[in-house]
Amino acid sequence: MLSRLLPKPVIGVLTFIIMVPSLFLWTLVTMTPAILLRPIPIYRLQRACSRYCVWCARRWVGTNQLIFRALHDLPHADAYGQLRIDGTLQAGKSYLLVSNHQSWADILILFNCFHLRVPFLRFFLKRDLIYVPIIGVVCWAMDFPFMTRKSGAADIATTRRACAVYREDPVTVVNFLEGTRFTEAKRQAKQSPFTHLLRPKAAGLSYTLNAMGEQFAGLIDVTVHYQPTSRNLLWSWLCGEQNGVQVQARVEPLPAELLHGDYAEDAAFRERFQHWVNALWARKDAQLRA
Repeated sequence: MLSRLLPKPVIGVLTFIIMVPSLFLWTLVTMTPAILLRPIPIYRLQRACSRYCVWCARRWVGTNQLIFRALHDLPHADAYGQLRIDGTLQAGKSYLLVSNHQSWADILILFNCFHLRVPFLRFFLKRDLIYVPIIGVVCWAMDFPFMTRKSGAADIATTRRACAVYREDPVTVVNFLEGTRFTEAKRQAKQSPFTHLLRPKAAGLSYTLNAMGEQFAGLIDVTVHYQPTSRNLLWSWLCGEQNGVQVQARVEPLPAELLHGDYAEDAAFRERFQHWVNALWARKDAQLRA
C-alpha cells in the first residue's frame, strides 16, 4: 500500500490533489446543466434537477471511496475506519442522523460510511456557506437547508420548506447538534457539562421532527471518535492517520411523544425534549471517554 511506502504528508498532499479534480468532475462539470435549469420555476423540473444532482453526488462519494482505498490503508473495503452499526437500516427509508462534530473530515467520513446504506445525506448548513465557490451552489441544487443561526423564525421556515421537499424522496437529514466544531477552548467558554462535547442545541432538531418526524424510520445516533494526533484533524485524516477512526452508529426509534409539540412556547415539552437530547449526549460523551 502507498500509505506504507510514502511519508504521511505526501499521502495527505496526494489525497487532496486527487480529490479536487474528482470534486470538479462530479459537481462543476457534470451537475452544471441541472444547476442552470434549477432556477426555472417549474416544480417538476426543479425536482428532476435535484435528483440528477444527487445521482452525481453519489458518484462523487463512490469515487472518493476508490481514492481512499488506493492511498490509505483502510481496514474495510466499503467504509472509512472502524464502522459499527447497532440496529438495522431499511433500504429506501428516511432517517434522522445526529452526530458529534470535530472536523470538516466528519462530513466526508459520514458520506463514505453511509454510502448506499441510507438515502443521500443532507446537512443543515450555515447560511454563509452558500457563497463558498462550487460547494454552495451544489448544496443549494440538492436542497440542503441553509440556516442563519440568528433568526429563529427564519430557521423554522427554512426547516419546514426543506422538510416539505423531503416528503417526496427518501432522505437522511443530518444535524450536528453542537452547531459548531468541538474544541476544548469552545467547551470551556460555553461551560459545557460534557468532557468531549459542546452543549447540544435542541431547538432545530425539534423543528425538524415537528415538520417531518413521522416520515423518519428512526434515529441514527453517530459518534465519531478520532485517533489521537498532534496534527489538525482534517490534515491528519488526509494523511491517512485516521484509518482507525471509530464510527459507532446506533439505530433506534424516535420517541413518539416528541414528534409533535411547540418547543418555543410549551415549557413542559421543551424540558422533555431537552432531557431526551441531553441523555443522547451523555451516552455519546461516555463513548468518547471509553
